[in-house]
Amino acid sequence: MTDKILDNNQVSVFGEVISSFSFSHEVFGEGFYLVTVAVKRLSNSFDYIPLMVSERLIDVKQDYRGMFFEVTGQFRSYNRHEENKNRLVLSVFVREIRVCDEDYESSKPNYIFLDGYICKQPVYRKTPLGREIADILLAVNRPYGKSDYIPCICWGRNARFSGQFEVGGHVQLWGRIQSREYQKKLSEFEMEKRTAYEVSVSKLEYIETEE
Repeated sequence: MTDKILDNNQVSVFGEVISSFSFSHEVFGEGFYLVTVAVKRLSNSFDYIPLMVSERLIDVKQDYRGMFFEVTGQFRSYNRHEENKNRLVLSVFVREIRVCDEDYESSKPNYIFLDGYICKQPVYRKTPLGREIADILLAVNRPYGKSDYIPCICWGRNARFSGQFEVGGHVQLWGRIQSREYQKKLSEFEMEKRTAYEVSVSKLEYIETEE
């Protein structure tokens, strides 16, 4: 059962380390640390992806900035309480990690597969230039009765298709993790730059339930 649940959330990322490790939390004496990698897009711009890494996988006291990590794991979420409300925080939970040379070519520099359930009515819209977009929120099961809630964005015919999905629908999708910056208004005079993470969907399938 656990293996099946691990299969429903698969991530592979290869990128340059651009931060040092910072402590996140501890579970049963095992420390977990955050580090950020820059993953190059085909357009030569970058996605900045946070990795959640156990201190048992790598020496978190070492500075790896400028080096390259290839990792596999899962895209996970948790709610952080701030400003009197919960904020969804996303990161790649790393299961395997290795340090690579800059000229190493990864077969999957930014790849994600998710198998989950629509947990919020999809939002379909068009940009001012007429491009079709749909936002979906996917609940992906995790062992011990937990779930990860992953925001995903679809384009074109995938957007039109996913805009018809109902809450509770079973979906499989493939794509990449992307980051984007936005301005969060804190008060009338104060703005804060933040980064949002989501899955940019390249392919998706609706799984019909058997009666």
